[in-house]
Amino acid sequence: MSRPDPSLSGIRPRFPLRRKILLGIVVGLLALVAGLHYTGSAATHGITTRDMDWNADGTVTQGEIAQAIFSVVVEQKQDGNRQCNTFAWRSGAGTIRMDCKTVFQADAATK
Repeated sequence: MSRPDPSLSGIRPRFPLRRKILLGIVVGLLALVAGLHYTGSAATHGITTRDMDWNADGTVTQGEIAQAIFSVVVEQKQDGNRQCNTFAWRSGAGTIRMDCKTVFQADAATK
């Protein structure tokens, strides 16, 4: 006994080609973001758009936002209460800037 052709019975396939393509695009984008985060991309480490002024001219352009995604890496270090983010070019051409802040945490004994 052979199975009837699903296209003749009016039953649609469970995963049509459009859904497979969309799923492939979504999985590809998630893999790209995960790879950028793993390699230290500045855009995936919590930097705001207003802080992406890499040439210090006072305005953030779309090119500088793209640089934050693909060309600028961040190294995060913590020394006690002091947290520092060092922004540098991915090519190793040098450090762009270093942002440091002191974070005070509530003592567990006072809670």
